[in-house]
Amino acid sequence: MTTPPLTWLYAPGDRPYVVAKALAAGADVVVIDLEDAVAPDRKEYARAATAELLSHPQPVPVHVRVNALDGPLAPWDLEAVAALPGLAGLRLPKVMTPEQIIRTAERSAPAAGGAPALYALLESALAVEHAYAIASAHPCLRGIALGESDLRADLGVREDAGLDWSRSRVVGAARAAGLPPSPQSVHPDIRDLEGLASSCARGRALGFLGRAAIHPRQLPIIERAYLPTAREVEEAETIVKAATAQQGAQALPDGRFIDAAVVAAAQRTLSLARRNHS
Repeated sequence: MTTPPLTWLYAPGDRPYVVAKALAAGADVVVIDLEDAVAPDRKEYARAATAELLSHPQPVPVHVRVNALDGPLAPWDLEAVAALPGLAGLRLPKVMTPEQIIRTAERSAPAAGGAPALYALLESALAVEHAYAIASAHPCLRGIALGESDLRADLGVREDAGLDWSRSRVVGAARAAGLPPSPQSVHPDIRDLEGLASSCARGRALGFLGRAAIHPRQLPIIERAYLPTAREVEEAETIVKAATAQQGAQALPDGRFIDAAVVAAAQRTLSLARRNHS
């Protein structure tokens, strides 16, 4: 995939029929959940069903969210799925320290190769404080994101704006560590598509790229919110064309000043706009 994913669709690991529907829903990545979406008495079945599915390559990238790294179930989850051919990545919940990333990378690396791609979910105040250290902890870590439900409870936040500092912290930490832009956390109301669109617009303004989803109906809303508009594409093409014709900083006929940073942003916009045609 030439550009980062825009949609990450969660499906509970103990319901294979839901996972099958998720794989066909059009998401860029399907995340099979062994953690919060699975009841305690269904954990073993969810693990076994997921391992059976991932014993074969899948039509879209599949990640597995394992159980909490400091709990008794995560080692079993890692052993069951880390080396399977259908696995594209491991999502690690409730990460709080860089040491957890390092230990997980070492534990999940098969004897004949390296660890799978790891993605850390930061869900507490301590995790947000350690965001850059976590983001730069190991070469196998390929992304970080917030788990806003747990973070909201940890912080005692009542209004959505109370999470904006944490959001910006994670966006900045990902960039500083050379990781792809972080995706937004899930919008929990699957019927509130208008609220989802508004929240995505806010997230895009903060520097996120894409979003996790818990229902297929959320996917087109997320994609539409994060793909460049026709006007943004036109402006980016104008900037890149001008930069190609004349090197260095310059002013466009309409008065806009462009330099290397503006050109790089325009090129990212065009790359994102081409994702549906690649």
